[in-house]
Amino acid sequence: MKKLINWGLVLLLSGSSVHLLDAQNAQGGISSQMLQKIESSYINSPTDKAIQKAILNHSMGDLVLDVNKYRSVDQDFTYRVRTKGITNQQSSGRCWLFTGLNVLRSRVITNNGLGSFYFSHNYNFFWDQLEKANLFLQGIIDTRNKPKDDKMVDWLLKNPIGDGGQFTGVSDNLMKYGLVPSEVMPETYSSNNTGQMNKVLSNLLRKTAIRMRAAAGQGASEKKLMAQKEECLKQVYRILVLNLGMPPKSFSYTMRDAAGKVIGTETHTPQSFYQKYIGKDLRNDYVMLMNDPSRPYYKLYEIDFDRHAYDGKNWTYVNVPIEDLKAVAIASLKDSTMLYYSCDVGKELDRKRGFLDLDNYDYNSLLGIDLNMNKEERIATYASGSSHAMTLVAVDMDADGKPTKWMVENSWGADNGFNGHLIMTDRWFDAYTFRIVADKKYITERMREVLKQKPVRLPAWDPMFANEN
Repeated sequence: MKKLINWGLVLLLSGSSVHLLDAQNAQGGISSQMLQKIESSYINSPTDKAIQKAILNHSMGDLVLDVNKYRSVDQDFTYRVRTKGITNQQSSGRCWLFTGLNVLRSRVITNNGLGSFYFSHNYNFFWDQLEKANLFLQGIIDTRNKPKDDKMVDWLLKNPIGDGGQFTGVSDNLMKYGLVPSEVMPETYSSNNTGQMNKVLSNLLRKTAIRMRAAAGQGASEKKLMAQKEECLKQVYRILVLNLGMPPKSFSYTMRDAAGKVIGTETHTPQSFYQKYIGKDLRNDYVMLMNDPSRPYYKLYEIDFDRHAYDGKNWTYVNVPIEDLKAVAIASLKDSTMLYYSCDVGKELDRKRGFLDLDNYDYNSLLGIDLNMNKEERIATYASGSSHAMTLVAVDMDADGKPTKWMVENSWGADNGFNGHLIMTDRWFDAYTFRIVADKKYITERMREVLKQKPVRLPAWDPMFANEN
């Protein structure tokens, strides 16, 4: 059969594109007049020709990086908590776990005169994944009567499991499952490279979720749904054992001091090891402080369903001005105590040198445009948010007692950045720091009073609270 030709349309298309452009303009498109103005605004000057040649053959990032900035920053700090050894999360999103354990291992090293010492990240990651699987499945049961396009159901199905997280994932996990040294449950390929295992677990959980919802729609009892959940968790557990190894119930461990001398050999459970070498109540002895200028300060906030375990604690924090957050951080570092620290690490990062400064990349000189926004504007437009957790270990102060630069211990390996660390100017700290977790003994009385408030509950899908990795 021959196709019928719309000659009117052909004439319109072949005659001129002006009609189409003007029609689009009626819908907010680019009209022919607007396009002409845009095109005529560009002047192919000798300067632009030179810039174009450079950009066509190089990364813009390399062209705008100001390497001279780094030379002006020294490596001395007024207060620095010394550490031994740098961790490497490799191709995984476990920065939150590495950061939490790095803070705690510093205490163990100092208190026992050890050399480099590491907890097993793999051990706690195993339990984190099992708990997250249960959190998801129980969330599916709790929302079984809601339609599939319900915001919470939609969020659950989009986020069945992952390796990112935040501090409550550390506190709830360790208080329930304890700790073991790295030698007791070492890293595996899948713990260091979590992507493939995550895909398998996500598909298993989604498959189970959709079938649980179907069963609920057909009148299945909660007891039957709980049985389905348990069967899925058995499969999750098997996958975790095959990929990460079997977590120990007890173990014998010989601890040695920095000179290699045996301190003692003891048999522990993971819980008894935690109690002997840490012993603190991570759920109640620590507080998260946030600097989010898009929301009122000195209010208590809670993120709904943003936790690692169903029976765990939701992410709860006090929102404070950046100067108040820094005062707590300085008090902690003065007392030789590291802090869990979160920021938007990818912004203005000279990764090779391990240096963060607002003037690292000068796009204005190269392109003639101003890209600056303030912190509130960046949050409101999704241009910035906390993306990575690290261990805050040092601050440098001027003669007036004001901070000039900071340093964090990272978990990207010893060859990355400044010997495994990142150094940031105080201006960068103000712009891209989002939260710290501090021992309550360092916070102010006003902050303590805020902790008594009924928290404002924010939804799990709030973009400010994506998991750190």
